[in-house]
Amino acid sequence: MKKLMLGNDAFARGIYEAGCKVVSSYPGTPSTEITESAAKYKEVYAEWAPNEKVAMEVALGASIAGARSFCGMKQVGLNVAADPHNTASYTGENGGMVIAVADDPGMHSSQNEQDSRYHAIASKILMLEPSDSGECKEFVKQAFDLSEKYDTPVIVRMSTRVAHSQSSVELCEREEKELKNYEKNPQKYVMMPAFAKKRHVVVEERMKQLAEFAEISELNKTEINSSKTGIITSGISYQYAKEVFGDTVSYLKLGIVNPLPEKLIKDFAAECDEIYVIEELEDIIETKCDRLGIKVKGKELFGYIGELSQAIIAEKILGKKQETESFGEDIPVRPPVMCAGCPHRGLFYSLSKLKVNVMGDIGCYTLGASAPLNAMDATICMGASISSLHGFNKARGEEAEKNTVAVIGDSTFMHSGMTSLVNITYNSTNSTVIILDNSITGMTGHQQNPTTGYNLKGDVASKICLEDLCKALGIKRVRVVDPYDMAETEKVIKEELAVEKASVIISRRPCALLKYVKHKPALKVDTDKCITCKACLKIGCPAISIKNSKACIDHTQCVGCGICQEMCKFDAIGGNK
Repeated sequence: MKKLMLGNDAFARGIYEAGCKVVSSYPGTPSTEITESAAKYKEVYAEWAPNEKVAMEVALGASIAGARSFCGMKQVGLNVAADPHNTASYTGENGGMVIAVADDPGMHSSQNEQDSRYHAIASKILMLEPSDSGECKEFVKQAFDLSEKYDTPVIVRMSTRVAHSQSSVELCEREEKELKNYEKNPQKYVMMPAFAKKRHVVVEERMKQLAEFAEISELNKTEINSSKTGIITSGISYQYAKEVFGDTVSYLKLGIVNPLPEKLIKDFAAECDEIYVIEELEDIIETKCDRLGIKVKGKELFGYIGELSQAIIAEKILGKKQETESFGEDIPVRPPVMCAGCPHRGLFYSLSKLKVNVMGDIGCYTLGASAPLNAMDATICMGASISSLHGFNKARGEEAEKNTVAVIGDSTFMHSGMTSLVNITYNSTNSTVIILDNSITGMTGHQQNPTTGYNLKGDVASKICLEDLCKALGIKRVRVVDPYDMAETEKVIKEELAVEKASVIISRRPCALLKYVKHKPALKVDTDKCITCKACLKIGCPAISIKNSKACIDHTQCVGCGICQEMCKFDAIGGNK
């Protein structure tokens, strides 16, 4: 049976059909749905781990035990998992182990553009790259087989477009895989130097075998249509090129992107008068061609930044510009904003009002950096807010301690904030950390985390108490505030900044979009009392606008949080009491 599926859903189907037993991941767009979809199959154990490093270690442990296992993450998540990832190349596997890494060209939801092919090259791990949903499923199944055949983890590289686009997928039955026998083998799995040195030899030999396999594998496909022009490409770039050129040029579509097949590339290039390399982000294929003495055109046309598209390829190679219509006037931009009723809004307004320095973190609360709140000074990576706060305060001293905070979400705190908080208590700065506890992992679409009390499948799970955890990590002062109560929130922030002790403020209110959250009736504006001071606009709520020279609240968006009501000095906003 054939079915139209998202790339991520098809990937999950491949996990299921391949007989995978254990799945551990951390949510990160554009990879999140792989694990969510895999969890729907009762034959597959699936979990959200606290972070990507833990997820990969869980998957590796399951593999050593003899089960087929999987872990998924986005490109920056692989940085977090790099330690076990690189060592897993040395240990090899028992049951097959597949890793999904979803790159994000164009940075739709990421803090940097990262080409994960470099990770595969550095770790000397086989990497496959599908170009559509059908290949996602089939490549995953082959990845498990190849993992067991060559005793290696296998990375399947996704991208935002492949992950979130749909194409036809042939559904098959699950092939159950019995647990492989587990035998103690410290020479293989205990990576102390004496054993690791010998395993490195194994890795190098394996790469030679994989290079030979890449030359003959059907995962790499040659399409000879023309002797004039040849295109070497992979992944979604193949689909773009195919839509532009059809069957008028020849293609070498690389399904294996590490190691690259040298002879196959040479033979293909010999068939064509001119060669174009079309690849997003880095020039990995192009560099290989250059080392092989093959003259190609690539990054000189397409550059290293952002996504490619059919229009870009047509323009750069054929000189054809896509026709567009002009509207005759500038269209106002619509940047992302916090949702109406977002519990973070009042807190960030208070921080902005107090003019404190704010070290930010990764989550939907990063929007606190945007106008009109403008309440964030830096955002680096998961958990960095607390660490950078400590460094900032160490550099600038007492003055900074009384005027600088870190903000971090509940899920991000569990991911990598805990060790940073330990650093504050251990190395002593009077730092103030604010945990934005909205009772869910919000940015990636409401995934559970260790603080919510539920696991990936929705079953009741152990719930970590943030107050107790912070105290156990050495914090003596832990305060809890409701961010809807801005006056109290502001008061507590002032108090904790003034005290000469490290402290944690937990700003606690569930995400307004959670299904179980009951909202108050929408607020209304008394136009007779409204003087159009526009104070209510300073919080950046999408439900509030100016119409007919008066403030107006959209009742379809308003959740009655009361923040704008608290801000209005003229008692012009009310209606839900």
